[in-house]
Amino acid sequence: MNDKAKQALTAKDLKKINVYSDPQFTPDGHGYTFVSTAANDDNDYTSHVFFQALNDQKATQWTFADAQNSHPRFSPDGQNVVFQSTRTGIPQLWLLHTDGGEAKQLTTFKHGAGNPEWSKDGQSIIFSAPLEEADDANDQQEPNEEERQKEKEKKRKQPLVINRLKYKSDASGFHDAKRTQIIRYDVANETFEQLTSAYTDHHFEDISPDDQQLLFSANLSEDRDYELTNDLYLLDLATKNITTLTNGKGQYGNARFSPSGGKIACLGHDFAYQGATLNELFVFDAETGDRSCLSHVWDIQLGDAMIGDTRMGQSENGPVWHEDEAHLFFIATDFGATGIYQASLDGDLTVMYKENSHVFGFSYHEGTFILGISTPTNPGNFYQLDKKGHISRLTDANRAFLDEVALSEPETLTFEADDGWEIQGWLLRPYGFEEGKKYPFVLEVHGGPHAMYGQTFFHEMQLLAAKGYVVLYTNPRGSHGYGQAFVDACRTDYGGKDYTDLMSAVDDVLETYDFIDEERLGVTGGSYGGFMTNWIIGHTNRFKAAVTQRCISNWLSFYGVSDIGYFFTKWELGKNLLEDPAQLWDFSPLKYAENMETPLLIVHGENDYRCPIEQSEQLFVTLKHMKKDVEFVRFPDANHELSRSGKPEMRIERLNHITRWFEQYL
Repeated sequence: MNDKAKQALTAKDLKKINVYSDPQFTPDGHGYTFVSTAANDDNDYTSHVFFQALNDQKATQWTFADAQNSHPRFSPDGQNVVFQSTRTGIPQLWLLHTDGGEAKQLTTFKHGAGNPEWSKDGQSIIFSAPLEEADDANDQQEPNEEERQKEKEKKRKQPLVINRLKYKSDASGFHDAKRTQIIRYDVANETFEQLTSAYTDHHFEDISPDDQQLLFSANLSEDRDYELTNDLYLLDLATKNITTLTNGKGQYGNARFSPSGGKIACLGHDFAYQGATLNELFVFDAETGDRSCLSHVWDIQLGDAMIGDTRMGQSENGPVWHEDEAHLFFIATDFGATGIYQASLDGDLTVMYKENSHVFGFSYHEGTFILGISTPTNPGNFYQLDKKGHISRLTDANRAFLDEVALSEPETLTFEADDGWEIQGWLLRPYGFEEGKKYPFVLEVHGGPHAMYGQTFFHEMQLLAAKGYVVLYTNPRGSHGYGQAFVDACRTDYGGKDYTDLMSAVDDVLETYDFIDEERLGVTGGSYGGFMTNWIIGHTNRFKAAVTQRCISNWLSFYGVSDIGYFFTKWELGKNLLEDPAQLWDFSPLKYAENMETPLLIVHGENDYRCPIEQSEQLFVTLKHMKKDVEFVRFPDANHELSRSGKPEMRIERLNHITRWFEQYL
């Protein structure tokens, strides 16, 4: 079916998209499991585990409970799969025999359990669980729905006593006395052993091939409430002695033992450029702790820094060891795309697969990869990359959806900034594009700012194109994908060269494309993109409509109200509140509210702790008080992730408000 015969994308089409994630090879390499997530009829999401043999054209569904079933992991003999599921109301661990039958519940932890992994001998399952200091791992009882509601009601009637700096997070809300601990489950005896106990959050990384040592990450420092470091530790499972691998000055994770257990690879950095620091690839000698950096000359971001609004569920980023212990595989982010890379222990870098696409996850087995790949016109499928470098598609997700709707293929562009720097961007033509017609235009600005737009499916962008807009999205300085100097270049210069990069891109497309109506320009963005939207309309009136989402308007208050404000403010702007309040005010879009003449829609979640809603409240009241053209839409029970993982109906309403505003003014 050609695009002219297809219908335009709608906001509600968000509910038709199945999102794939977390491919996992079987131990024999003949098949793999994955997770498929989609919106359900209860204004939530359902995730299921699927299995596909490599010689089959179709995957088989393995879970059916209307719940979020995820994180499937094969036992070493391939006979069982452990996974986590919310089918009883909160995440617990379940065991499923690969020959079929009903899943067996393994855990009944009061606050849930998740992220299971097998020991190498298959006799134990290692997992994570939130526990209070006095909790007993072998005396855990899962509350029923009535008990959970009573507990929630009890908390609503009690004051929250706060005595720590890190007392909230956008992901978890207000913190309490629970900390994430690592638990070992004995499969034969059905008993639990708590392996960590420090009053901090612990993250399982790997277990050694001989099952004698546990690799985990945490901050065990007494000053952890004031630090952002995350170190790697080795726990001797016999003696319970803990050895520190890293230096207490950085953040490390994605750590893996080599096949023999003699080496450990991980990603991390020592905050050389604060939050704009590129990840490095390190290899440790497991016995001596000696560390080498393989990536010091690469100048690319290791891991997946791509931004999209339809990626749900975790997937492997690497590093993953080759069986020869001389090579490692990982995803890296480079020039608007992500790919799979190989590194030797000498630091030689080889591209295994990289096209104009988004590799969002992978699994490796003896020379063969399962790759999860998304493109701007496809939410994502799994592919097999064989030993000879040939790639073949394994799944055909969303076929009915893709056959029904027309999607715009982006044109990749390069702009010259006012100081000569090259800026990459993409342009979408509107649905039903006709030569000779003039179309309104929307500039999209990404959040972060240390992230990347690129070659991935983005429902919001496609929706704007479907509504008849030319859409431009770019990676101004501060974005990942273009090296360390580029990603660091916006720090202490918010609203400076990053702003002129965006304006140069707009100037360029207006000069290049005669089908854009320069009298009908719109701009939108979220988080840092919301800050930049506010900044733009405070410094130019060329845009006729703007939508600011989960924005920052006042850095003076952001310092104390955001879950990251106390460190992010200094990292990005160079000063904390008491060091130079005048400078923070100069960086604040609110200072320039008198200059704002562009009709502005403000969109914000009530439970956003990253960029709290008071940022939008200040901007709205200020503009409304001056009788400016402004409207404020508040989304109940929505946090900073509203556009990506919020309730489906709320996400649709958000998109409807955005398009309504642009339709009204453009």
